[in-house]
Amino acid sequence: MNVVVDASVAVKWLVAEPDTDHAEALLESSRLGNTILLAPELMIVEVGNVLWRRVRQGSLRARQAEEFFGYFNRIRPVLKPLLDLAGSAFQLALAYQHSVYDCLYLALALERQCELVTADEKFYNVFSTAYPSIKLLRNWK
Repeated sequence: MNVVVDASVAVKWLVAEPDTDHAEALLESSRLGNTILLAPELMIVEVGNVLWRRVRQGSLRARQAEEFFGYFNRIRPVLKPLLDLAGSAFQLALAYQHSVYDCLYLALALERQCELVTADEKFYNVFSTAYPSIKLLRNWK
């Protein structure tokens, strides 16, 4: 089964946050071969930016962030090219007045006809009525 995950889920694989246990269960499902995790290439940049921001804010040391980023690159989802998703993501962003960044994940889920799992409640709230394939991480099964 294919599942698109966004950066809000991936960060929980690296840093303890609420619902980290759910994120780890999803990652374990992938390790066991039950789930194929997918994401747009943008995920690498988003995860890197979150780690950089935490170093800047003082909640992570630079060396920790480097280790986390290296680990992420070993476990990351299968990444899909942005060019293949950009047009659809842009149309979704215009229609829903939401960032193109987030809409890349939704565009991929729609293209692959699979679930999108997010821990971003704002994103979920904007799209979940129109796209019931979007699931909150804490509710994913």
